[in-house]
Amino acid sequence: MIEAPRDSVGRPWVVHLASLRRMTTAQFWKVCQENPDWRFELTAQGDLLITPPTGGETGAQNLRVASQLGVWTERDGTGVAFDSSTGFELPDGAIRSPDAAWVARTRLAQLTRSQKRKFIPRCS
Repeated sequence: MIEAPRDSVGRPWVVHLASLRRMTTAQFWKVCQENPDWRFELTAQGDLLITPPTGGETGAQNLRVASQLGVWTERDGTGVAFDSSTGFELPDGAIRSPDAAWVARTRLAQLTRSQKRKFIPRCS
């Protein structure tokens, strides 16, 4: 079943998949690669979120936050900043894309090249 919010600007549509087997990270990666024009996230409950574009005010606010994080990251030098398109695999099994994110270089150094090319695993 798909739930579409009444005001869907910037709010995800939820596809409930509870009656099916939970999608693995590899399967979710494949769905994302096969549908590059869509923005997906996966909840801890196994629901698929389809995220529409944001409105203008939200987009401008997100850019300000990401810009400030990027400038701070360059000055600090101890980590890497990521944009809103980056997926992070969370400890509860969800795969989410925050508006902006930062990960310490020491943590990234623990990942394989393959892990860095896909969703960043277990950021907690």
